[in-house]
Amino acid sequence: MRRVVSLVPSLTEAVAVSAPGLLVGVTDWCTHPGDLGAAAERIGGTKNPDVRRIAELRPDLVIANEEENRAPDLAALRAAGVEVLVTEVRDLPQALRELDRVLVGALGLARPGWLADAEAAWARAEPVGELTAFVPVWRRPWMVLGRDTFAGDLLARLGVRNVYAGHAERYPRIPVEELAAAGCDLVVLPDEPYRFTAGDGPEAFPGLPAALVDGRHLTWYGPSLADAPRVLAEALRLPPG
Repeated sequence: MRRVVSLVPSLTEAVAVSAPGLLVGVTDWCTHPGDLGAAAERIGGTKNPDVRRIAELRPDLVIANEEENRAPDLAALRAAGVEVLVTEVRDLPQALRELDRVLVGALGLARPGWLADAEAAWARAEPVGELTAFVPVWRRPWMVLGRDTFAGDLLARLGVRNVYAGHAERYPRIPVEELAAAGCDLVVLPDEPYRFTAGDGPEAFPGLPAALVDGRHLTWYGPSLADAPRVLAEALRLPPG
């Protein structure tokens, strides 16, 4: 395998760190690693990739994800004769299997050391407590993590239970008044896809502790997984009192 286009920031980082030089196309949202090389052309967003340009790059493989990328775009790539591998990631074990499938199975690489490091880091991860939380991923309207989400699974492994994990939808819209009245121990505010900050998010839930977390460590499945248990645990620990 010599020419790869990635439509998923997580997978872009995984491939770039494991085999520099394979990527010939990445999305506008692919930010890690910092230097993707001159050969990695920007081919649009995850939801609106330039299908024609991707086909012109003549990739041996396009790697995508069933949640992040749109089925019509993937169908158009296949119709253009491009091979597409689509991943599905709903929890940590599935993420690790899918990374192995992409890197070792599809690309023929040796299993990268960072993948073993990630497995080991999560195997020894300890809960920060027994906490309940809701996790907004957008505002205007407010949307939160619901059922079967990768980020929700990581939080659960650290002792933080998402109170909307049983919701019928994966990313339900919940009125801010309902969120504030949910009786949770904290609100978890990642900086992506919506960029929550100390000045944009916590003020909507006065009196409720807010954990501002790095979205890459909460939602990406790639080399960041090796540091994620430590980084997330530090952000999630409530001050005493």
